[in-house]
Amino acid sequence: EQVFKDRSFESVSEIREAVIEAGLKRIRPCLMTISTTVFGLMPIFWTSGRGSDVMQPMAIPSIGGMAISLITLFIVPCLFCAVEEWKWSRERFSENR
Repeated sequence: EQVFKDRSFESVSEIREAVIEAGLKRIRPCLMTISTTVFGLMPIFWTSGRGSDVMQPMAIPSIGGMAISLITLFIVPCLFCAVEEWKWSRERFSENR
């Protein structure tokens, strides 16, 4: 079930509550995916044996990609909330004119 789909907000607090609700639904699966990927790549990253010169350059960007996923997990909801609040306040301002 989508939290934001086909939903109109009556106040800023409803927008924030919806963002928090969606975040709570998404944070656990995202953190589990990120952690399993990072922990799975750690042995490749720390290996110094035969073939490590080929494998380490592949592990480093993958771990970096997981770090970016972690950042977007928090940044995207904040940006969505800011945009929706701006739209909501703009609509309310135009209604009051």
